[in-house]
Amino acid sequence: MEKRHFITIADLTKDELMYLLAMAEQFEMHPNRELLKGKVVATLFYEPSTRTRLSFETAANRLGARVIGFSDAKASSVSKGETLKDTILMVSNYADLIVMRHYIEGAAQYASEVAPVPIINAGDGAHMHPSQCLLDLYSIYKTQGTLENLNIYLVGDLKYGRTVHSLIMAMRHFNPTFHFIAPNELSMPMEYKLYCQENGIKYQEHTAFNNRVLADADILYMTRVQKERFSDLMEYEHVKNVYILRNDMLKNVKDNLKILHPLPRVNEIAYDVDDNPHAYYIQQAQNGLYARQAIFSHCLGITLEDIKQDKTIIK
Repeated sequence: MEKRHFITIADLTKDELMYLLAMAEQFEMHPNRELLKGKVVATLFYEPSTRTRLSFETAANRLGARVIGFSDAKASSVSKGETLKDTILMVSNYADLIVMRHYIEGAAQYASEVAPVPIINAGDGAHMHPSQCLLDLYSIYKTQGTLENLNIYLVGDLKYGRTVHSLIMAMRHFNPTFHFIAPNELSMPMEYKLYCQENGIKYQEHTAFNNRVLADADILYMTRVQKERFSDLMEYEHVKNVYILRNDMLKNVKDNLKILHPLPRVNEIAYDVDDNPHAYYIQQAQNGLYARQAIFSHCLGITLEDIKQDKTIIK
């Protein structure tokens, strides 16, 4: 079985993305299996995480794998000065696959170049978050019935938000229209706007955030202003509460609108939105389990046909 890394969503074709979503759909129907029985998955989290780490670990456990690793680099030999290369080579002795989140952009790519086992990028700095992107695509596909020709509104921290950067790259296959809503300090970086232009992706930029702006949205993707990315805390204080989604802003939106958020949230979605039928961010997080089970399968050479014919389903 061919093993492969999962570093960036940009490397995947349209057919490959749809294939992974079909895998996720199979896992949603039957998440408890023993496809990875006898395998060991290592989770190396150099940055704090709740949903990403727990959903990867749950995905591994529900597929029958064992999980090792750390959720705080200070509790590992990294605190003694061990290099990333040495950590990856050492852990590769023990694990069949490594899931890694790192604060340095490009760390996952580097790890994939030195590791003898597959590397899954669970987020590298403000760069990429491909597993979040896959669960976002699955959430969009489930709620809209298609990925084609959608109006997708990205709101908040578009400068440092690795989830929105990955989503732009993945959606290049599906003719979206993006609306970038951010204060000037957190606007979409030029490299991603150039990417849109080079790939024929339509986009508009806004600084206003109100019910009039949202009227045509199919997907409203809210993001947290990430305090940890700011070197100047005064700048963070200036922008942290610029955009807050409130229930009364959703009175005239399209019936099919769904609100997504990679979580955690701070103040950007008011709690009165939680009971609105357009809210989907809790279900979105649940979809992370199925998407990450698909990623494990993809990296370890398990095919969609293998999953469909799997006899290890646990009821």
